[in-house]
Amino acid sequence: MIVKMEYRKSDIKQGIQLHIINKDKFKTNLIAVMITSKLDKKTVTKNALIPAVLRRGTAKLNTQEEINKKLEDMYGASFNCGLDKTGDNQVLKFYLESVNDEFLPQDGENMLKTSLENIFEIIFNPYLENDCFKKEYVEQEKENLKQIIQGKIDNKARYALDRCIEEMYKNEPYGLYKFGYVEDLQEIDEKNLYEYYKKFINECKIDIFVSGMIKDNIEEIIKNDENIKRLNDRQPNYNEFVLNSPKVEKENIVNESMDVNQGKLVIGLNLDLENKEQKYDASIYNSILGGSANSKLFQNVREKASLAYTASSSYYKAKNNIFINCGIEIENFDKCLEIIKKQIEDMKNGEFSDEEVENAKQGTIATIKTIDDEQDTEIIYLFSQELSKQQINIEEYIDKIANVDKNKVVDIAKRVNINTVYFLKN
Repeated sequence: MIVKMEYRKSDIKQGIQLHIINKDKFKTNLIAVMITSKLDKKTVTKNALIPAVLRRGTAKLNTQEEINKKLEDMYGASFNCGLDKTGDNQVLKFYLESVNDEFLPQDGENMLKTSLENIFEIIFNPYLENDCFKKEYVEQEKENLKQIIQGKIDNKARYALDRCIEEMYKNEPYGLYKFGYVEDLQEIDEKNLYEYYKKFINECKIDIFVSGMIKDNIEEIIKNDENIKRLNDRQPNYNEFVLNSPKVEKENIVNESMDVNQGKLVIGLNLDLENKEQKYDASIYNSILGGSANSKLFQNVREKASLAYTASSSYYKAKNNIFINCGIEIENFDKCLEIIKKQIEDMKNGEFSDEEVENAKQGTIATIKTIDDEQDTEIIYLFSQELSKQQINIEEYIDKIANVDKNKVVDIAKRVNINTVYFLKN
């Protein structure tokens, strides 16, 4: 059952938007602040470092221990932060979850207002020494980030996918690694990072999401917050989602050797769509190809041919790519690739049933119905719509999936081409 919700947007300042998700389904309020900037080699590493430094201390709460103590005093509120790569954008994400005022043991407290004040304090009022970030915090977080960057090879499946994307988008923003690069860390110190932060925080697109049972005038609380008052109006500079993938004359084959027990095959597919509505058809195409346990890849590559431990595909709407992922025995590469290409060709020729389309639609609709089961999932859904400039509620989303038919899926299949075949072997 889909819970009805009230969703509204308003401008706090130019380039700073408030999103209110008012519903009585949860006992907690979740605040999420998304800060979006264009992916750029010059800034990607600094952006990755900023959330880690900000969480270490604020002007009022100088250490992470003080922040944690404050959260404990707020009936066990929780704070988290991180970053993501969404299309050609790098997004810094900050979350604070706290109990709703309705469930507090005593009246008179305004936990939502307190939560807003504290998340803004962490993001917009950092702890400084000598008018710059604390040197110790920056150096420690540089070392932590270095370990994250160097550790990307530990998860071989994720590494292979990142490398395939890097090859497909060589010298383009989307090819950048979201956590940045070790060589760039050497140039960063507490002074130039703080100078960059001040510019970043006053130029980027900021989206503030507040989800929960909301009775207060949130707009007024936020507009009157001292940290928000100090922020500038801005003309947010970010990249919208694309309709078409980059065209290639022939598929690019990349082999890489590493000490691995299992080969990792990743195939990047391009989609050439005419309009945004076709993204719903593409979702069903992906589900039939490799997005479910009944998919062609799973049934033909893994089950029938027994060539792969895993065989699946994922649709990246922001860039309009489909990525096929297989874990295989290294000697099975040629045969596995042959069968995968046959599934792609079979779908171009319409060699799949109406029943497969219906099953894919029902599976996709079941997933859509879970979007509002978790506050953070719902926020991410609404935020992706904000970046794509295409607002659609869950009921409308379901209707669009329900209207996909076999002919539409065949049309998508004919728009699919292999861009890059990446194989990680020993």
